[in-house]
This record gives sequence, C-alpha cells and structure tokens, in this order.
Amino acid sequence: MNKRSSLLTATLLSALCISAPARQAMAESALKPTFDTLFDPLLADPMEPRIAVMPMLGKKQLQLDIGTSADLYQSKDKKFAVGIDFATWSLLNRTNNFKFPVDCIDYLFGVNTTFRHQLKDCKLPFDEASVRVRLSHISAHFEDGHTDETGAWLNPQLVPGGKIPFTFSREFFNVTGALSAPGRRVYLGYQYMYHTLPSGISPSSFQAGAEIGLPSHAYVAADFKLLPKWNWDEGKTSGYRGTWNLQAGMRLTSIGLDNVRVAANYFSGMSRQGMYYYKPESFTTLGMIVDL
Repeated sequence: MNKRSSLLTATLLSALCISAPARQAMAESALKPTFDTLFDPLLADPMEPRIAVMPMLGKKQLQLDIGTSADLYQSKDKKFAVGIDFATWSLLNRTNNFKFPVDCIDYLFGVNTTFRHQLKDCKLPFDEASVRVRLSHISAHFEDGHTDETGAWLNPQLVPGGKIPFTFSREFFNVTGALSAPGRRVYLGYQYMYHTLPSGISPSSFQAGAEIGLPSHAYVAADFKLLPKWNWDEGKTSGYRGTWNLQAGMRLTSIGLDNVRVAANYFSGMSRQGMYYYKPESFTTLGMIVDL
C-alpha cells in the first residue's frame, strides 16, 4: 500500500507540475494589455483619457492632461475587448519664473468593454460599427490659490451652496456608438450618472461628434454635448446647454512621431472641470497631444 500511495503521490505531483505552467500560460495568453485599443479615443472629446499640454490663448492658464485607456483583453477576431481607463485633468495658472500652480484637478478611473463589427454592403460610407461601454468614477478637488494667509477659503459665495471645500464625486455609465471608415468617423453617446455629489444635477447627458481626415496627416474633429445647466435660483440643474469642442490638428508622422498631434481647440460650454461644473466658459487652446 505504501508503494501504491507513493506512486499516486508522485503522479499527482507530476500532474500539478505540468498543469501549473499550462494554466499560467493560458492566463498570460488571455491577458495581453495594449494601448492599441479596439475603440480609438475620440479626437475632440476633452474628457478622453490622454496626455496633453494645451495652453489657453489670451489667458494665463493651461490644461494639463495625464491619462490613457488600455485593453487588457482582446478576442482573437478583434471583435470584443475589455479595458481600463485612468485620467487626470488639471487646470494650471501660468505665473512668472515658469511656475504653474494647480487651480484644480479631476481624477477618473474605470473599466470599459468594446464591441466591433465589420459592415458589408452598407449603404452608408462606413465599413465598421463599434460600441464602447464605460463604468467610471470621477472626483475633483481645488488645489492652489483658494485660501488666504490664515487658511480660510476664498470667495465661497461664488460656488453653489456657498461653501468651500465641497465634495464633487460622480459614478456613471457611458455608451458611445460609432460608424467609421479610413479617414472618417461619426458617433453618438449617452451618459447616465447613478450617483452624484453635489446633488440636484440631472443624471443624463448626450453627445455627438465627427472626425474627418485631411491630406498630410491633418484632420478636423468636432465634439458636441448637451450638459445639465445649473440654475442658481432653484439650486439645481434645469435644462441643458450645448457644449462644443472643435479641434483641428496634424499628426507628426512626417518626422516619425505617429502618436503625437499638434492641435488647436475652440471650447464653448459648461466647464469640464468638476469644481466648476456650474460655470459656462469659452476659450481657445493650442498645444500638443500624445496618443499612447
């Protein structure tokens, strides 16, 4: 019995030794993180995770974005993917001596899934349809220049509720559907916030956009959103305001930098910064964007 038991033990140990690397290999082959996502980031959407430095023209401010999206898993037929999103969007003030105090910053993290389908015999000038679904959390915070020498917060009367600091936090689903072909893409989107602080904000917002490629690796793109508009008298959002971001740019492919864009933006609408969610604004930026 001892010999049989020893033989059985040796057999089980051998099986485990053989199967463990096999299971590890299967896991390693299933998860292959890549920045080459099935759903290409929207070019003109200022809320896409990206790396960008965009100084505002005529204002002593600039936008600094640090983030990216990555697919953790892609099916072999490239029709389905699961990924993650991380991003920060900072508003910086420009001062003397090359200093950039941070006015406010937004943080986002989440997960996403993508579905992609090739179109055949389509009457529209597109050969691919794709859908991206996101589940995300975003929070925002004031940073430099919002307190006096004693540490007291400045101008609390300028924010809803008349109190600084206040908590800004949102959890939401976002669905974006796109039709695309080489050199062009159109898309529609819908976002639903199932939790938000401060309260009193409409949970729904809507999106549409288009991108067109031009000669010499140039392009134009437009992103339009209907975002909830803050009503100071009612102390909550009431109705919607159109928010545009128009972008014209060029990829630096001619010098070997395919993932780098020089771009100009015109933004008009509700602020993208969470701490200024109640504030309409308009500005032009000119800077550089890096697509990982």
